[in-house]
Amino acid sequence: MGNTEDLPQALVVDDEREVADAYALRLRGLCEVETAYDGQAALEAARSRDIDIVLLDRHMPGMSGDDVLAELAEMDFAGRVIMVTAIDPDFDILDMPFDDYLCKPVDREDVQTVVTQQCTILGYATLGEYFSVEAKRQIIAAELPAEQRESHEAYQRRQERSRRLEGRARRLLGEATDLLDAFDGIERASR
Repeated sequence: MGNTEDLPQALVVDDEREVADAYALRLRGLCEVETAYDGQAALEAARSRDIDIVLLDRHMPGMSGDDVLAELAEMDFAGRVIMVTAIDPDFDILDMPFDDYLCKPVDREDVQTVVTQQCTILGYATLGEYFSVEAKRQIIAAELPAEQRESHEAYQRRQERSRRLEGRARRLLGEATDLLDAFDGIERASR
């Protein structure tokens, strides 16, 4: 992985700046990290950028982490959410739409391991979605003339979606290149 655009995109959300900054430091080199110190800033970041992983504190003044989590679910956030909090879990978490839960304090290795695991999970899910989208795009590209494809809005949207999914899969999975090359090597056109 060369530059930071090649790294997974993480958002650390905690109202205690020093805590958020500490987690951001723990993820340096593993992810490109942005911090948000309140719920509204977190939602703005999630809406405006392709965030892969959110580390989210539950107890924050104003908009709580639980509220942020509900808003992320409502907006069909496509990343993974890890709750990182001092709130002891109870049965209420069973129906909450997060992907992992860490109780503070969390050591460096644990936060890095969980983020790596969640990036891998998201990467393979993204790769599966990419293969589905791209297979359809490739067969149309092989069978229909360029002028028809260029004027077809749904095809153009699918082509753009395919490009974004491929970029995300490559960002999240270092080993995706072999899988993507093998996928591209399949002859889908009629003979």
